[in-house]
Amino acid sequence: IKVVPNSSRTELIEENNRLKLYLKAVPEKGKANQEMVKYFKKCLKLSVEIIKGKMSRNKVLKVLQHS
Repeated sequence: IKVVPNSSRTELIEENNRLKLYLKAVPEKGKANQEMVKYFKKCLKLSVEIIKGKMSRNKVLKVLQHS
């Protein structure tokens, strides 16, 4: 997924067969990563974990199973 922090809106779109997540949060002290995890949990009812790209705009996520 490609993350675009510091946007005017929080929105998930598909662009060129790739997911792009616009976030209002700034990319400082993990704020954008926290907002991304909250977005997936609240809006899509998915628990996710960042497995690659914590300091990058391009991230690989793992969808966690609910117990």
